[in-house]
Amino acid sequence: MASRSATTSSDLFAARFAALREEGRRALVVYCTAGHPDAASSLTLLQGLERAGADIVEVGVPFSDPMADGPIIQGSSQRALELGMTFDGTLELIARARLPIPVVLFTYLNPLLSAGPAALERAAKAGVHGVLVTDLPLGADPELEARIAASPLAFIRLAAPTTPASRMKEIARHGRGFVYLISRLGVTGIQDGVASDLPETITRLRAATDLPICVGFGISTPAQAREAGRLADGVVVGSALVRAAGESVASALALVSAMRAALDAA
Repeated sequence: MASRSATTSSDLFAARFAALREEGRRALVVYCTAGHPDAASSLTLLQGLERAGADIVEVGVPFSDPMADGPIIQGSSQRALELGMTFDGTLELIARARLPIPVVLFTYLNPLLSAGPAALERAAKAGVHGVLVTDLPLGADPELEARIAASPLAFIRLAAPTTPASRMKEIARHGRGFVYLISRLGVTGIQDGVASDLPETITRLRAATDLPICVGFGISTPAQAREAGRLADGVVVGSALVRAAGESVASALALVSAMRAALDAA
C-alpha cells in the first residue's frame, strides 16, 4: 500500500494536470541534467524554468552509462560527473532551487541503489515529487518496484510504441503521476519530425489508462511540441534543452518559452 506521502505526491501531479485541462492547455515537461554545464548554471536554470513556462521538471542524475540516452544527454552527464556532481549533489541542487512546480528525479537504477535504502525518502525531503527509473521496466524486479511504489514519490512508468495493450494496462496500473510515452524506438535525441505512428500509439495507451500521457524522446522544436501537444496531455523536452543549456542559461530558458508558446497554440 502506498504511503500517505506518496498519495500527496500523486495528488500534486493530478492537480497540475487538472488545472491545465481546465485552462485548455498541455503540460510542458522539461529535462535538465543536474550539474550541467556546471553547478551554478544548473541552479540558475532550474530556478528560471517555471517562469519560462515549464509545468514539471525532470532532473537527471548524472550516470556514467546512460544507455537510454543519446550523445547530447550522455555528454551532459559526463560533464557533470567530471565536475563532481553526485546523487546527493543532485538532491542538494533541487533543495536549493526550491521549485514551485512538481519535480521528477530522472535516474538509472545504479545511482539509485548506490544512494542507499533511504534515497527516495531523502529525495522527498529535498523537494522531489516523483521518480522515473529508466532501466527498471515493469516486472524486472517486483520486490524493488514495490518498495519504490511505497516510497513518498509518485512512481512514473514508461511505455513505448511496441508495448502491447495488455502490458500498457499493467504499466498504468502500477504507475502514478503520468505515463511517459517514448515517441519512438531508440535513445533520446533530436529528430526531424514526430513519429508517424504516434497518434495510434496514444490511442492505444488512452484505452489502457486514465493517467495523463506525456510524450518524450525527440521533441526538439516548437513545431514538434505543438504537433505532439495536439495528441497528448503533455510533451517532454530533453536533449534540445540540454543542448541549449550548454550554450547558455538564457538560450535554454528562451527555448522553454518558445515551447510553451507553441503548446498554447496547439
